[in-house]
Amino acid sequence: MRNFSDLTEREILALAIGSEEEDGRIYTDVAEGLRDDYPATAKVFMDMVAEENEHRRRLLDLYREKFGEHIPLIRRQDVRGFIQRKPVWQIRPLALDTVRNLAQTMELETMRFYRLAAGRSTDASIRKLLGDLAEAETVHEHIADRLVEENLPTSVREAEDAAERRLFLLRVIQPGLAGLMDGSVSTLAPLFAAAFATGRSWDAFVVGLAASIGAGISMGFAEALSDNGSLTGRGAPWIRGAICGLMTTLGGIGHTLPYMIDSFWTASSIAFAVVVVELATISWIRWKYMDTPPISAAFQVMFGGALVFATGILIGSS
Repeated sequence: MRNFSDLTEREILALAIGSEEEDGRIYTDVAEGLRDDYPATAKVFMDMVAEENEHRRRLLDLYREKFGEHIPLIRRQDVRGFIQRKPVWQIRPLALDTVRNLAQTMELETMRFYRLAAGRSTDASIRKLLGDLAEAETVHEHIADRLVEENLPTSVREAEDAAERRLFLLRVIQPGLAGLMDGSVSTLAPLFAAAFATGRSWDAFVVGLAASIGAGISMGFAEALSDNGSLTGRGAPWIRGAICGLMTTLGGIGHTLPYMIDSFWTASSIAFAVVVVELATISWIRWKYMDTPPISAAFQVMFGGALVFATGILIGSS
């Protein structure tokens, strides 16, 4: 990698052209990723693409005037300390707050870099060029603010925020809650049946661990194969399946881990307390995100959990 201070004026201008082109492609990727669910925000980014293209055109005109047609290949990753951009696929899923700030942040970071580099440069022409680029980035930052204000009035923002909450509910909360409920409730019977049938903590732990992991794998595949998300908007099936499977395993592991304690009754007491906490957590999630009345949510979850818990103890004690 080369130091920024070692670049010639020609190389700095080539680097600026390449950077503007890359930023425009990032904005395009973001717009394409938002187009179906958040069209107003997607339009903001497409307008930013137009601004980046205009900026790049002016840089190209200046470069041709001074250095001709050939532009050397100088990339951000070739210059030490230069700002690195993550590709859009690394920041998915695209959250509205994140992408709305992306335009301002990208321009602001580049402007700060140019100003810092200009302050360290001893060459007058390079110093002037970096200063001009910094001012251009400042203008772009204000343009980004203006585009957001023009295309995202309060009513549109509120509608898109509501849509984002609904998608979060469909893609994260629902599969996660289904997994947590299945893992917390369905593993109670085999775990406590094994515990009270054998009276040995380790045997109960092995059964609970197997039931938790097995249920997680089963629920994960079931969720992933149930809906590809193309019509319902529930998102990528493998992401939902992973969320559901992990939460299922987590729900079962919670009251299984206490049976690593040698003392059977101590382990059983702690496991029972963990079950109460798990069921209370599920009730809270149903009330918070699923609009279920708190008393109804608590009764449904606690009653069902108590039945399964009692079934396991009765079978294990028989």
